[in-house]
Amino acid sequence: MHFLQGLTMGLAYVAPIGLQNLFVINTALTQSRRRAAATALIVIFFDISLALACFFGIGALMEQFPWVQKLVLLAGSVIVIVIGAGLLRDRGTLDTSADVNLPLRQVAATAFVVTWLNPQAIIDGTMMLGAFRVTLPAEQGLAFMAGVASASCLWFLGLTVFITLFSHKFNDRVLRAINVVCGAVIIFYGLKLLLSFIKMVA
Repeated sequence: MHFLQGLTMGLAYVAPIGLQNLFVINTALTQSRRRAAATALIVIFFDISLALACFFGIGALMEQFPWVQKLVLLAGSVIVIVIGAGLLRDRGTLDTSADVNLPLRQVAATAFVVTWLNPQAIIDGTMMLGAFRVTLPAEQGLAFMAGVASASCLWFLGLTVFITLFSHKFNDRVLRAINVVCGAVIIFYGLKLLLSFIKMVA
């Protein structure tokens, strides 16, 4: 149950077209399948490492300060709903102008930058995953994060395979559809977090 929750939330969070996805898309459209797969694996590594840091880092702080739990749960629910609403409004545009013909060490450096040096990703990830940490039983945290990690693997590898096979069908309309579906799922989870906050303070 908690694994599936982590999987669905992870997919909805990682699928919208942002810096990480554009980097993977551009590589799959312009490079060999081997290079595209290597790039996807590098992005997955940094994505999962950031998710783990957000989930367990803020979680350790919240265990010591109950008021932080309430604050993160409220802020996290609002941020998640805002992210979802933004995706519903986002038109989705495919930009393939970025230079992705780089040595692997530079690919790793770029993947690190678009993941770990993206302030919005750190803030959103900390608030969202930290808020979920509040609502989960302690023993279920690993199952939830296993789902989130699986979502990262499934999405980036699946995206790479899809684009290399069907690059001619990957356009702005597809991106728009992805964002709408993910926006709806994220809003649903944001409302669940808000309900958990209301129950906690009631």
